Amino acid sequence: MDLCQLCTQHDAMGGYLCPGCTQATVVRLECLPTLYDALALFLAPSAAVGQGRRSQGGPAPLPVVEGVLDLRGVMVATLEDWLSAIRQERGMRQHPAARPGVDGRLTAAVSGLLRHMPWIASAWPTAGTFAEEIRDLARSASSVIRPAAPTEQGTRIGHCPAQFDDGGVCGAVLRLAPGERVVTCSWCRTTYPPATWVGLKVLVDKDAKVA
Repeated sequence: MDLCQLCTQHDAMGGYLCPGCTQATVVRLECLPTLYDALALFLAPSAAVGQGRRSQGGPAPLPVVEGVLDLRGVMVATLEDWLSAIRQERGMRQHPAARPGVDGRLTAAVSGLLRHMPWIASAWPTAGTFAEEIRDLARSASSVIRPAAPTEQGTRIGHCPAQFDDGGVCGAVLRLAPGERVVTCSWCRTTYPPATWVGLKVLVDKDAKVA
């Protein structure tokens, strides 16, 4: 290996992650417990950022913001899955540590992953995928806690027309981020590649007329 799997730049160390990406991954891992705790402040609907609109006659809103609740769950599950995979890859016994609540599980998973970071960076062929998922988790949490300034959010497209299983419409604001070619809803994660933009504009214009 002479290219870092995350940044694709030349890696003189010959590992799977260059020193810079290794350190960045360590920092992101160390930040995840703090980000997880901070997300708790955004569980209440009144504190949510970028909530979708509820269609008339739809079900009453949940007492918590489902997207934030799901993100916290994904953070714990992802970290535990990676730690389990690493233990299996290294031929280590799975040691389910005492888990005093979900917060404790996340902290234990982070501690375990940090201990394996030297091996991950130098010897694990899946290091790039691992580092990318850790980066995405940190970005997703940060986007809720510290939304980008309007100038960084990109071009406003309109409201997301994606429908949920119960018939409700997402309604979150869609933006085309600077440098991106695909519009991605920050709330429901529906993607709109360029081939769908004509149909998307029709739906957005129709929604604007009835709003």
